[in-house]
Amino acid sequence: MAGEAGDMTAPLLKVENLSRRFGGLVAVESMSLELGAGEIVGLLGPNGSGKTTVLNLISGALKPDAGGVFLRGRSIAGLAPHKIARAGLARTFQLVRVLGSMSCAENVLAGLAFGTRRAWGAAAEREVEGLLIRVGLAARTVTPAADLTYIDQKRLELARALALGPEVLLLDEWLAGLNPTELGLAIDLVRGLRADGVSILMVEHVMDAIRSLCDRCVVMNAGRKIAEGPPNSVLADKAVVEAYLGTDDA
Repeated sequence: MAGEAGDMTAPLLKVENLSRRFGGLVAVESMSLELGAGEIVGLLGPNGSGKTTVLNLISGALKPDAGGVFLRGRSIAGLAPHKIARAGLARTFQLVRVLGSMSCAENVLAGLAFGTRRAWGAAAEREVEGLLIRVGLAARTVTPAADLTYIDQKRLELARALALGPEVLLLDEWLAGLNPTELGLAIDLVRGLRADGVSILMVEHVMDAIRSLCDRCVVMNAGRKIAEGPPNSVLADKAVVEAYLGTDDA
């Protein structure tokens, strides 16, 4: 998986004045944030605030119109997604993307083949098995990904992302749709990833998870950052409450 955690005083991931327009729509405007080694940072905001667009810009799914993205000081803005993955950044998607005709093991093996370090043969099989066990899919090794439930497909997508060996992991509403028991297990899993040296930027609406996991939160509304700080103080911020609930005269 990831290597040793780096200097906590220097950002592992730095997003600087990032902007993206779609025609006349400003989806993200002058967005800046940092993720330190060993941190879990929540990226919050109401629907349509630009959170997933930020993840798409960081991971290479979209190219920014302006601004920079730096991983360990190296500019990755505008690079192809596979090059960003090999640099040490992986992600999951809000709309799950698995290789449906391939088995669970083959999906994870694809991550090993294209990640930061390559594994083949028996070594790869052992790593695939370990990753499937870790996300709760130990009994689904040969099951086609298309036959999994939605929740299990999310688990598989996470295993494939981890197979890339990331230092930085972007989670896009990975905890959505889980029942209370599943949510508790998932929170423990994310916490364990941090213990293994993976730094995490997570888009999430499950506030119990945000409070439990996140060191800091960054809140967006209408494409811009409106608040940043510890979860409890940010979630009590007047601008944040108004962004989620509206004002009295709305």
